[in-house]
Amino acid sequence: MDRRVVITGMGVVSPVGNTVDAFWQNLTAGKSGIRNIELIDTTDLKCLIAGEVRDFEPEPYFKNPRDVRRTDRFTQFGMAAGVMAIKDAGLEPDKLDPTRIGCMIGSGIGGLTTMCTQSEILLNKSPSRVSPFTIPMMISNIASGMVSMDYDLRGPNMAIVTACATSNHNIGEAWRMIKFGDADAFVAGGSEASVTPLGVAGFSNMKALSTRNDDPEAASRPFDLGRDGFVMGEGAGVVVIEELEYAKKRGANILAELIGYGVSADAYHLTSPHPEGEGAARCMEMAIKHGGISADQVDYVNAHGTSTPMGDLCETKAIKKVFGDYAKNGLMVSSTKSMTGHLLGAAGGVELAACVKSVMENVIAPTINLDDQDPECDLDYVANTAREAKVETALTNSFGFGGHNASLLIRKFSN
Repeated sequence: MDRRVVITGMGVVSPVGNTVDAFWQNLTAGKSGIRNIELIDTTDLKCLIAGEVRDFEPEPYFKNPRDVRRTDRFTQFGMAAGVMAIKDAGLEPDKLDPTRIGCMIGSGIGGLTTMCTQSEILLNKSPSRVSPFTIPMMISNIASGMVSMDYDLRGPNMAIVTACATSNHNIGEAWRMIKFGDADAFVAGGSEASVTPLGVAGFSNMKALSTRNDDPEAASRPFDLGRDGFVMGEGAGVVVIEELEYAKKRGANILAELIGYGVSADAYHLTSPHPEGEGAARCMEMAIKHGGISADQVDYVNAHGTSTPMGDLCETKAIKKVFGDYAKNGLMVSSTKSMTGHLLGAAGGVELAACVKSVMENVIAPTINLDDQDPECDLDYVANTAREAKVETALTNSFGFGGHNASLLIRKFSN
């Protein structure tokens, strides 16, 4: 029997809002969350801007308040988004079989703040002063572990780490396990908090970041001729996905159906995408094949669209390879990273939430700052203003350093 998988809950912590509603309202209003960095001292840094999470209080999301002091910022974001998604789904694990509910919340980098601060203590003070919580605070799987412990989720639990494809891989592999019958529900997504001196300097020195420091809100400009690199963001995006009959039996509110998942490797370069978008194209094709639809039935693509000169062009080529003539005659594409910045391992989770809202409300969030479209990026990128349009099916892409590619395909739910 084919096990259909549906999305029943979502949680978002982002530079444009710390709830799904605030996130979506600001996206559709075309508001940028990119500002001058406040979390760290930027005196000696080349890049002075980022999409930071503001007005965030982690305490309400932890059952034990002491755990806040024992967790890195990325885990706090992951806990918040996970709790929001669980509550949004009305999931009550204590009333269900906890061995049938899994958790997969990954992080591309993990506890970078913890690693930096504890390294300084080690070098400048003494090994004896290093926190005994250093390792659990730092490792990338700990957000998934914390959510599972607070909610007694005893099903499959892991955290896939694939750089900027992390969220999509965690959600996609959770989807696969539900389809295979190893679980009935999952809390899945990604979290990231890498706006640290080491994170900013590392990305900046490889010339990946925008240095449009004098105009932060205009710095992330996917598919625009003036794009000069991505803008770092932070936050978390988590969804609850469930087997359809399981969701129906407990009376869940179904938001959308997750019908396809694609995964591939470029096997090309450490940080650059394949110049013809070959791996990205295969990834999208696999998701569409799993969904049992034709390419021209996809209404909207939430692009990886990071605002790098090479990445945006390669993704455009990949989309044209997959969708053919339809890519330029009917398909709508946008990059919400123009507003949030690039949330790295959390990007796919928040962008899936944007796709679900698009499918639910028939509105597409725009690509802002698209003032001078690159002639080689010649698709309909829903420039600058949100668009009302029929959205039955949406695809979201995430591509990571190391050549990791992952696509998720959703559609409006119907019996």
